[in-house]
Amino acid sequence: MEQARFAIPGRPVKCSNCEDEGVGRRDLLKLGAAGIVALGLGGPSWQARAAEGATTTLSPGEALAALKSGNERYVSHPELCSIDLAEQRRAVATHQAPWATIISCANSRVPPELIFGGHGVGELFVARNAGNLVDTATLGTVEYGAAVLGSPLIVVLAHTSCGAVKAACDVVTKNATYPGAIGLMIEPILPAALAVRNDPGDFVNNAAKESAKRTAGRLPATSTLIAGLASEETLRRSSQRSTT
Repeated sequence: MEQARFAIPGRPVKCSNCEDEGVGRRDLLKLGAAGIVALGLGGPSWQARAAEGATTTLSPGEALAALKSGNERYVSHPELCSIDLAEQRRAVATHQAPWATIISCANSRVPPELIFGGHGVGELFVARNAGNLVDTATLGTVEYGAAVLGSPLIVVLAHTSCGAVKAACDVVTKNATYPGAIGLMIEPILPAALAVRNDPGDFVNNAAKESAKRTAGRLPATSTLIAGLASEETLRRSSQRSTT
């Protein structure tokens, strides 16, 4: 397999044998994002926000298409592409311009850099926690990615068989309790679990999808910074999840 060629800063890096693959309708079915929010940027005043140099040149739509095509490669060609990490490290040593911000579960089976197509360093700005929830630290991370680093896309990434969501579902159905801070951690998932309790299909997976959708929907309401960057034309939500 040929090595990846390092692309223009802020552009997704792909190995050469992946470059011709397009994005089809079924990509959306396989994309592991239960809530996708694309942020519209504000022109020259936006550029002044970047603290570390130029931001990515990708639009929200281009960033979303790159994630979709990457996930398609992950599903259809799971062998990991060879990436020239040494060259990437040199290119991002003094500046980063990630083109997507991902709120992802801490589950070891769903690393965003891999499930979106084998991305290297400097491309995705990732915040991970069990259940892909948004607390103060995660919200600040997302705001930093958008307002300082210029990431044009925020993705809330849910997945099937999520342990944190299953724990919340067990609270709903079995009145389960958990030690330490685990119970407090999963509390934000409970409303989503209650909302889909009687829906057809897999309870845990339905709850994971609903929780991520609610998290994505709350971001502009929770953060005036994110709300100010988002526009009605570019705000996007999707209702998919990854399979583990």
